[in-house]
Amino acid sequence: MIQQPEEFSLYKEAILSIHPECSEDEWEYLEGGLSVQHFKSKEMYMEAGKKNHQLGFLTSGLVRAYYINDKGNEITILFAKENEYVTDYPSLLNQMPSRYYFQCLEPSTIITLPYEHMQNGYKKFIGFERYGRLMAEEILKMLQSRVESFQFDQAEQRYIQFIKQNPELFNRIPLTHLSSYLGIERPSLSRIRKKIAGL
Repeated sequence: MIQQPEEFSLYKEAILSIHPECSEDEWEYLEGGLSVQHFKSKEMYMEAGKKNHQLGFLTSGLVRAYYINDKGNEITILFAKENEYVTDYPSLLNQMPSRYYFQCLEPSTIITLPYEHMQNGYKKFIGFERYGRLMAEEILKMLQSRVESFQFDQAEQRYIQFIKQNPELFNRIPLTHLSSYLGIERPSLSRIRKKIAGL
C-alpha cells in the first residue's frame, strides 16, 4: 500500500472531531487498513446491485448518490463533499447489495477502510467501537434530517436550508441533480432561485 500522509491526516482529524480520545494504538491499527483511491469526474465509486465492502471518506471532490426509479429517472438522494463519509451504510452493515449508485461529479479522492478491518478493530479496541457508534449516529442524523425535510418543509424551505448548509456547493452541482435531490421540478427550482435572488 502506498502511504498518502496528507489524506490520512485529514481522515485522522475527522476521527478526532467525533472521537477525541482516539489513542495512537487505535489510529495505527486503523491506518493499517486504509487505502487511497482517485476517481475522475463522472466515474463511479459504487454501483447498485453490488455489495459494499468498505467505508469511504472523501478528502477532495464531490460525490452524488442516486437510484433509478421505475420510470428510468435518476433520483439523487445524497451529495457528499470534502471531509464527509461516502458509503451506503445499511448495505455495509447488512452486507447486502446496494440499491444506489455513487458517482463522482468532480475528480475525487476517497480514503477507504474495509468493513472487515473495521469490525476487527471493534473487537480489539473499546474506543474504536465508540468511534463506530458515533460515526453511525452522524450518518443517522443526516438521513433523519433529509426525511423530515420532505415531511415538514415546503420546496422553497428545502432549497434555502440546503444553500445555508452547503454554501460552497452552490455552483458545483448541476441544477438537474439539485432539483432531483430536493424533490422539485427543474422549472420550479429556477423560479424559486429567481424569487430568492430578487429579495
